[in-house]
Formats: sequence, C-alpha cells, structure tokens
Amino acid sequence: QVQLVESGGGVVQAAGSLRLSCAASGRSFGAYHMGWFRQQPGKERDIVATISDSGGRTGYADSVKGRFTISRDNAKNTVYLQMNSLKPEDTAVYYCAARLGYYSFDSRGYAYWGQGTQVTVPS
Repeated sequence: QVQLVESGGGVVQAAGSLRLSCAASGRSFGAYHMGWFRQQPGKERDIVATISDSGGRTGYADSVKGRFTISRDNAKNTVYLQMNSLKPEDTAVYYCAARLGYYSFDSRGYAYWGQGTQVTVPS
C-alpha cells in the first residue's frame, strides 16, 4: 500500500510554469506506475501523464504534449509534473495516483490516490 501527498499547486499567470510534486510513503514506491490526473470544474477527471515504475516510459494527453513533463525519483519516493506554457484551460485540481501491474497510458487500475492540489491559471 502507498500513501500519496501532492504539493506545488497555486496561482500562476498564463505562459508561466509550475512544478507539482507527489510524495509517496509506504513500501516499494519503485514497484508502482504513477500517473497525474486533473479534474476541471464540472467535468470528469482526466488523465494527464503517466510514467512507468522505472521511469523509462512516459505518456501524455494530447492537450499537454510538449508543455508538461512527468518524471520520478525513486530514491526520494517522489513523482513530479513540470508544467510549462500554462494556459487558463489547465486550471484544475491535479491528482497523482499509483498502480501496479502492467504499464500503459490509460486511466484504469489506479488504486491509490492523493488528495489533490489546485492549479489556477487566470484568463
């Protein structure tokens, strides 16, 4: 089992940057594939980016490709989401999540979730 705590959210102007962190506690962080998701007001939660347990494979939603980068440091039990060129439509609550099993870029199978961190990009 793993517990996840996100941090780094806030208010940033359009075209600015922000880095989210997700600290994991518990056992065997390096065994989990990790994902970042976001939920905009009145909408369902969407996948943003994923990274495999070793960090060797990553995937991104089309809406963030070229702007966001997911990475992880297994020695620090932390996964990151570097967000550049932010747009007002990136405003959302961002969640990190963990899953075991096979790696793929999809939203299925994530058993562990953080509490979320708000990112606001004023228009």
